[in-house]
Amino acid sequence: MIDITLQNFETELLQASMQQPVLLDIWAPWCGPCKSLGPILERLEADYGGRFLLAKLNSDEQPEIASQLSQAFGVRSIPFCVMFVGGQPVDGFVGAIPESQIREFLAKHLPEAGELEAEQDLAEGEDLLAEGDADAALAKFIAALEADPGNEAARFDLVKALLESGRVGEARAAFEPVAVQAADTITPHARFAALALWLQAAEAAQRGLDASALQAAVAANKRDFDARYGLVQLHFAAGRFTEAMEELLEIIMRDKAWNGELARKTYVAILEILTKPQPKASAPAAGEPKGGLQLAGHATVAPADPLLDQYRRKLSMALF
Repeated sequence: MIDITLQNFETELLQASMQQPVLLDIWAPWCGPCKSLGPILERLEADYGGRFLLAKLNSDEQPEIASQLSQAFGVRSIPFCVMFVGGQPVDGFVGAIPESQIREFLAKHLPEAGELEAEQDLAEGEDLLAEGDADAALAKFIAALEADPGNEAARFDLVKALLESGRVGEARAAFEPVAVQAADTITPHARFAALALWLQAAEAAQRGLDASALQAAVAANKRDFDARYGLVQLHFAAGRFTEAMEELLEIIMRDKAWNGELARKTYVAILEILTKPQPKASAPAAGEPKGGLQLAGHATVAPADPLLDQYRRKLSMALF
């Protein structure tokens, strides 16, 4: 539990809610119902074992924050509790409601214990992968999926890491639970659809594509798209992404519609695999000028990648 002030509002409430939900209890010393609600909230914070953080705000000492939150939710009385998730105030309740109702409120916003464990394993796995310890990273991704089988980021990272390690059979097994999402013809999951094409390329390469024969076929006939796509799959399987996209551009410039636009789809899949996930929003930086109290964290924009921007432009020029 932490007391919120103007000085720590951004870091201890907005920024903290990026990592876990934060329940803000707005109270006052003279408020009788506040005195009965407070101990219940404190006990629930302990009972839920880190699934949410309890923060307290004395409305007499911090009237600016209390006033803006009250106006935002159209509330004029206390105790008033506001749930912050991802740097945003998302829901609230008023009054010293029974513990059973508070638990129902919390259930709408709190992750399951397995989800928290999975996020921790995922973050550790990504750090290990960045450090070059692929085996330890894989173990963390597997643990994340065991804790939360629905964690899409963990599944993507696991399949990607297995493919990068050349463990194609294991990658296929890890991918199968989401294969339907990748193949959805109406709303396919973009990142899983990209993995599906990478898997197909890796499996084709394992079956024994002959690079020399494919290159000879393309040299003899630049419109031998089957041979050129075989080269694409060899590059894709080996992680030579720019080489794969260059070959795909040759197909797209000559026949955009070839094989159900497979060249364009594969090119887009490679861009998807190379694109880093959008970072979470962040609270305003310390000392950043602002025209008043910010009740939500600032959106964070991923830094531009010159290589990806270059290949996106190339695709646009080839298509249009």
